[in-house]
Amino acid sequence: MGKLHIVSYSDEPFEDRKKAGKLLGASLKALRGKDTVVLGIPRGGMVIANEISRMLGSELDIVLSRKLGAPGNPELAIGSVGEGGKPFLNEDLAIRAGADENYVEKELARQLTEIKNRIRLFRQFKAKVPLQGKIVIVTDDGVATGATMQAALWAIRQEEPQKLIAAIPVGLKETVELLTDYLDEAIVLRAPAFLSAISQFYVHFEQTSDEEVSEILKGAVRIKEHKK
Repeated sequence: MGKLHIVSYSDEPFEDRKKAGKLLGASLKALRGKDTVVLGIPRGGMVIANEISRMLGSELDIVLSRKLGAPGNPELAIGSVGEGGKPFLNEDLAIRAGADENYVEKELARQLTEIKNRIRLFRQFKAKVPLQGKIVIVTDDGVATGATMQAALWAIRQEEPQKLIAAIPVGLKETVELLTDYLDEAIVLRAPAFLSAISQFYVHFEQTSDEEVSEILKGAVRIKEHKK
């Protein structure tokens, strides 16, 4: 089980995603200068990841993982798959959920099709960063059920990073504790007693567009080229 660091149990909202990203970056400053990759879960998580990577001087990339949903309950993740195509399956959970081999194959094919669509959309701007042996930080604008973050962690683990860290602006303590089984460390800025919607913890929470995500990736490429 990974370490859990909760900075505050406050329910005070962040100004916006950029501010949350800067605060997370400050919490992770000990990693500045190390071989670190910051991954954002699209779409809102990319805004936060961009701020963290800038503060740490780290590489930035996007998480193109998808959860494998349970039969009749697509929000329940029984596994996940990343853009490399190597799936992770929680076999015990899959059996309990009634997901037989035929169902899993069809669900995997469906999610791989969605990943391919996202690859066509986003990889034209930035090639995937290899994660093996790297310190990987994955972030989103918040964790509600934890299913999306869990799927990302499962997929990233298949690439054998040296260390896997979740940087979370806001999430319930009980939910994040469940995620620590799949990572080395989690940092949570706000762990309120109640969380009905991530949006309530931001003063400004406009929807992040695919175009904004594309611009963030283009900016990351420009920064990398400038460093050469």
